[in-house]
Amino acid sequence: MSTAATTTTEQFEKVPTLIFPTATTAAAALAREVADLITARQAAGQTTVLGLATGSTPVPFYRELIRLHQQEGLSFANVITFNLDEYHGLGRDHRESYFRFMREQLFDHVDLRPENIHLPDGTVPLDKVFAHCQDYEAAIDAAGGIDLQILGIGRTGHIGFNEPGSTRDSRTRLIALDRITRQDAAADFLGEGNVPRFAITMGVGTILRARKVALMAWGENKAEIVREAVEGAETEAVSASFLQSHPDARFLVDAPASKALTRVKLPWLVSHVDWDETGTRRAVTWLALRHHKPVLKLLDEEYNENGMAELLTRHGRAYDLNIQIFNRLQHTISGWPGGKPGADDRTRPERAEPHPKRSLILAPEPQDDVLSMGATLQRLVEHGHNVHVAYMTSGDLRVGDAEASKFAKVLLETSEQFTPAGLGGQQGDWTHQVAYARDILAQLEAKGPFGDPGDALRRLKGLIRRGEARDALQALGLPPEHAQFLDLPFYAKGRYRQFRLEEADVTALRTVLETEKPHQIFITGHLADPNSVQGVAWRAFTTAWDQCGTAAWKDNCRIWLHRGHQKELEPHEIDMAVPISPDQLAQKLAAIQKFQSHTNPDQLTGDRNRQSAHTYDALGLAEYEAIEAFERWK
Repeated sequence: MSTAATTTTEQFEKVPTLIFPTATTAAAALAREVADLITARQAAGQTTVLGLATGSTPVPFYRELIRLHQQEGLSFANVITFNLDEYHGLGRDHRESYFRFMREQLFDHVDLRPENIHLPDGTVPLDKVFAHCQDYEAAIDAAGGIDLQILGIGRTGHIGFNEPGSTRDSRTRLIALDRITRQDAAADFLGEGNVPRFAITMGVGTILRARKVALMAWGENKAEIVREAVEGAETEAVSASFLQSHPDARFLVDAPASKALTRVKLPWLVSHVDWDETGTRRAVTWLALRHHKPVLKLLDEEYNENGMAELLTRHGRAYDLNIQIFNRLQHTISGWPGGKPGADDRTRPERAEPHPKRSLILAPEPQDDVLSMGATLQRLVEHGHNVHVAYMTSGDLRVGDAEASKFAKVLLETSEQFTPAGLGGQQGDWTHQVAYARDILAQLEAKGPFGDPGDALRRLKGLIRRGEARDALQALGLPPEHAQFLDLPFYAKGRYRQFRLEEADVTALRTVLETEKPHQIFITGHLADPNSVQGVAWRAFTTAWDQCGTAAWKDNCRIWLHRGHQKELEPHEIDMAVPISPDQLAQKLAAIQKFQSHTNPDQLTGDRNRQSAHTYDALGLAEYEAIEAFERWK
């Protein structure tokens, strides 16, 4: 059984869990451990057998291994690899096959011998899959077993493709993919309908046979499932939980992915706490929600019974502490996200002056702005602020082939009406337009549903997304000319899970900052997977911000963070809560619907914003239809 940490702080954790400041530092530590293992076994004339994973999580780990090979001479000549899984039905040259992923991310950049590389074959006919899986297990045994198995974790808690229901003793096999897993892969395959329904995966039992196991998890979206796997019961519903029974397994997580662990989320339950303002707010709001009571109704005994006696001692009695936290929460509520001119702003989230403000909204992808802060954007416009939206990427990877095909076909039909034989007898030279439309249709047919789109096709999809973004802004009252499209190179040259930040990305962001000299910035991505669009865009922004140095305008600029695709802010994290009326929520949802090329139906309900309002109501604050929440970057 895994030897979980025995300190009081980590008492709820059943698997050793190492928390790193960033994914980069975690990946570097694991890569160094792998390098030491390879070197030691090579010196002893032995091979090293590694189990490898795919997806965005191991990307920084593979990049560090490549660096160690190219800059420090680490050789992989004695390494044998076995990958966890592969989509069934995809050839090895398919743009989303895991074989191609591994070649691009690792194999082509180190001195691994081709005969030492093993992955399940996604092209094996169904009637031969069982035998193929048995052969894969036999190959692992023949290599001496896996020395170190590298894992990521899916939102359903799966390791490999061991979806909920996978048993502890399962072996390599064909498995039907869970709906959530297919949704998460939809962007990679340009639509959920293109995601394969089956995959070949190592079983949980196969993974548990490895001598050592290291599971990596990045970003706040993984926080809850990490907690379930580390602190919950072993269950087939979360296959990663079976690592609790492994003799040498551990989790490596970045700070955002650790946020739900008891020692991070509820530290007063496991150790002494230095009660700062944020920690106090966290504890009191948690206690109120736990007991289903407004903050002002919490009692002394409820604090004492939940490990908060020291906190209560500092404040004398529950009554005084309740009022302090209630007032702090109340002061976060503001219908003036740009500040209320002429008002006493000592307890308001934003300053009254200057007015109007230069408000810069940085959206990693088109729709990130409207989705997370559409009503706030509309309010800024309504209050007369100079709002500028900068879309950092084109968003073309979100646009399915059907949208491009529809555009090309409409263009062809339109051209037919502007020829001598067309309707109405209108004439014109549409030669270039017709050639363009036919070329787009030919590209779509040539690449099929899974091929790599060419530059022309990607540009068209970007234009489609650009038009939708303008329409959405117009629906919120912002003239389209207030939008800027940066088309950052990391996105234009890459694809999901394989982005690389470039200096040109940072330069483009720095130019925007130095040109606009904003009084406030709204952005997301600070808690995202560092390899996601939002995560890379956030790094581009923070690097550009640092490069602006000691510019005078920075001292007068506040940065407001929203969660984008991540879980919504918890009440203790909120520094500004912008209330939304029913009409404003309807207007926001109408703006989201302008993105017809790609919109998750779950985003059209408004439930996320309603839940934030419901939480405030449960804490005893005013009841609103919905709330958009922001955290100030300090």
